[in-house]
Amino acid sequence: MAKERLVVIGGDAAGMSAAAQAKRLDKGLDVIAFEKGPHTSYSA
Repeated sequence: MAKERLVVIGGDAAGMSAAAQAKRLDKGLDVIAFEKGPHTSYSA
């Protein structure tokens, strides 16, 4: 059975907040974030 995966486009505060919330709701979820700039938000 395939594992569920969430792909987040944008590593700003909104993207990382969504990724963190999804991971809290489903610990087994694979979360992948793409950010084109040199920095991502770690405040989520």
